[in-house]
Amino acid sequence: MNGSTRPLLFLDVDGPLIPFGATRAQLPNGYPTYDTAHEPRGATENPLITRIDPAHGPRLLALPCDLVWATTWRADANDCVAPWLGLPELPWVEWPKASERDGPRGLHWKTPALVEWADGRPFAWVDDEISGLDRSWVAGCHPGRALLHRVDPRIGLLDEDFVTLDEWLRSGGGGSGRT
Repeated sequence: MNGSTRPLLFLDVDGPLIPFGATRAQLPNGYPTYDTAHEPRGATENPLITRIDPAHGPRLLALPCDLVWATTWRADANDCVAPWLGLPELPWVEWPKASERDGPRGLHWKTPALVEWADGRPFAWVDDEISGLDRSWVAGCHPGRALLHRVDPRIGLLDEDFVTLDEWLRSGGGGSGRT
């Protein structure tokens, strides 16, 4: 946390950036793969990284927010994913141990940690596992505005996702999000 008052954008990697789970019928030719001018460390250990569209990097940087990794990749996202996208090193959320997680049954285990990390600041959260319970819990426990934006993991981030994020962030993080 850096003292900024800009909204946060908590970003998951698997699903939003690295799509997975589509059937052969849904994607007969498989997932598209991309090249990048950036040579990330650990790319050989993460062969699915080529599914990340490097054009997402400039689009993420153009959003009026502070980007934060909200992924189980943790600091590894800075070693592998950030260079692929041309992003600077980003802060990342340190997840609580399983024994330290709280919240009602069915609440995503990331949700309380993100609300705590945001510390009242408006935030958007992009993930493929967001549910209605997460939205309700955030609305009741977070004093700031929040957009919980679910991305289909079979497809990943699309143009319309960037439009939704940009509009919400430029509106000052107005209203709680239901996407």
